[in-house]
Amino acid sequence: MSVDAMARKSPSKTSMPPCYVIAGKEAFLVGRQWEQLLDRLLEPEQRDMCLYQPAPEEVALAQVLDELRTAPFLGERRVVFLKDADSFISEHRDALERYLESPSPTGVLVMTVQTWKKNTRLAKKIAPINGLIEIEEFKSWRMPSFAVETAKTEFGKALSPAAAQFLVELTGDEPGRIHSEIEKLAIFVGTRPTITSEDIEALIGHNRTYGAFAVIDSMIAGDTAQAVRRLRNMFSSDKSAEYTVVGAFAFHVRRMFSAKALLGKGVAPAQIASQCKIWGAKEPFFRQVQSLRLEQIGDLLARLAKIDHAVKTGRTSAPTAMEQLVLDMGAICQ
Repeated sequence: MSVDAMARKSPSKTSMPPCYVIAGKEAFLVGRQWEQLLDRLLEPEQRDMCLYQPAPEEVALAQVLDELRTAPFLGERRVVFLKDADSFISEHRDALERYLESPSPTGVLVMTVQTWKKNTRLAKKIAPINGLIEIEEFKSWRMPSFAVETAKTEFGKALSPAAAQFLVELTGDEPGRIHSEIEKLAIFVGTRPTITSEDIEALIGHNRTYGAFAVIDSMIAGDTAQAVRRLRNMFSSDKSAEYTVVGAFAFHVRRMFSAKALLGKGVAPAQIASQCKIWGAKEPFFRQVQSLRLEQIGDLLARLAKIDHAVKTGRTSAPTAMEQLVLDMGAICQ
């Protein structure tokens, strides 16, 4: 069940289950679902008096239950929200089961969790009252279509599949970051109805791909120390770099690989520049491509793929892994 599927009625006139569980691993999508549910539960002006949202690790069960049973002030219901409540549920599962046998008629408990076991007694009490909202795991291949839909429905902008793919390559496959970048782009294009690849390059791509270009340029020149300094500057000058640097390098290196392969087939540089979306600084780009063998570029691309997986699985951090890559590749490029 999703909140979007509910009938659009005023919160004060809609009957609600006494408990909701929003289950999913993607924090942005879980948070957005909670915001939509909150709009269904309480009017904005009711939230100061009728919404209680403590940290689950800092609140006692008795306090949560007392809040649920407290009569709402200037509203028809009182909402208690527990974010990241996995441990809270595990610790108080029996008590929550007992509460749902005789819940407060005016209280609504909302909890978000990363995992939800449907075979527990608590789950079997919540399922029949339509209290479970599941957020499906977001597959990376769905990200471009998510970007297209977000641009259209939330910001009223057209975004082509090709431009969406370009955005994902530069930004990464995390929905929250994609949403944030589209919001910036919508402001950037103003009244224009379309967000183009050129807009993405101008607002997002230039700084990130230029940073990757500058680091690789120093590596090729044999100045590993300068390459490391430039890499560290990318992280220090951009708060989101820990999430975007690997993608920026991968995007740049994929273009290098494609260009090198096409050059080997005798394709003209001008045609390659158009096909690989090389805007501006074409001569320096092709100098980089000509300085490395196709095997070296392929090895760099494979290393970036491994780093991306290691970072996403928590086995390393982006700054550490990328600096090691620069040191290793600096020797290989000689």
